[in-house]
Amino acid sequence: MKLLISSADEIEAAEAVAGGADIIDVKNPLEGALGASFPWTIRSIRKIVPANVAVSCTIGDLPNLPGSVSLAALGAATTGVDFVKMGLGGAKTEEDAVFLLANAVKAAKQHNQAVKVVAVGYADAERVDAISPLLVPRIAEKAKADVAMIDTAVKDGRDLFTFLTNEQTRQIVQDAHERGLLVALAGSLKKEQLPNVFTLKADIVGLRGAACTNGDRVTGRVIRKNVLELVTIVNTLRAQTAANL
Repeated sequence: MKLLISSADEIEAAEAVAGGADIIDVKNPLEGALGASFPWTIRSIRKIVPANVAVSCTIGDLPNLPGSVSLAALGAATTGVDFVKMGLGGAKTEEDAVFLLANAVKAAKQHNQAVKVVAVGYADAERVDAISPLLVPRIAEKAKADVAMIDTAVKDGRDLFTFLTNEQTRQIVQDAHERGLLVALAGSLKKEQLPNVFTLKADIVGLRGAACTNGDRVTGRVIRKNVLELVTIVNTLRAQTAANL
């Protein structure tokens, strides 16, 4: 399991790298769960992050506007990131979600075949009238995306497991893996929940609030001390698993 830390700017990204994060995710938390940052900020962060550390960026909690979303995905792919994350908030049906995502995938990969597209669904989908998170793996596979991710749309302190049981989350992870996809889990997760996420066999766990001062994803700042603590927990889990093999 790799640790993704969402960072708002170059200073936070440097702190996340210093703490040992595996993936630096560029995000503007003022614009929502998947708030998009500016292209120049993403490019700047990619330049300061070592080549062996992956960088992702978000393009928003998106409306069902395939043309606009495709242009956004293309723009994100030109910044040099390894992953482009897009929220499926605006698509109300599976068919619409597949069409939206497939065109974004096409746009991004026509520019850079190596870039991975992340389809993000929401554990609290009912609160924002979005598609069920249980559909995300199938949608991602049909659209030829690379990663199925589950997050929370509303950031009010309630986390992923407030809305999904362990069994439902395990089902999503297993379904995605059987379809050849990577799986990322996020949504106001705390350090105490990392062992559970690890047990569920997620490939990536995404955090921001837990890495920030005061645990606040909006007013707080990512600091290396907090990131290092999270990295230490993940490394311990990896070591325990290796010892049991």
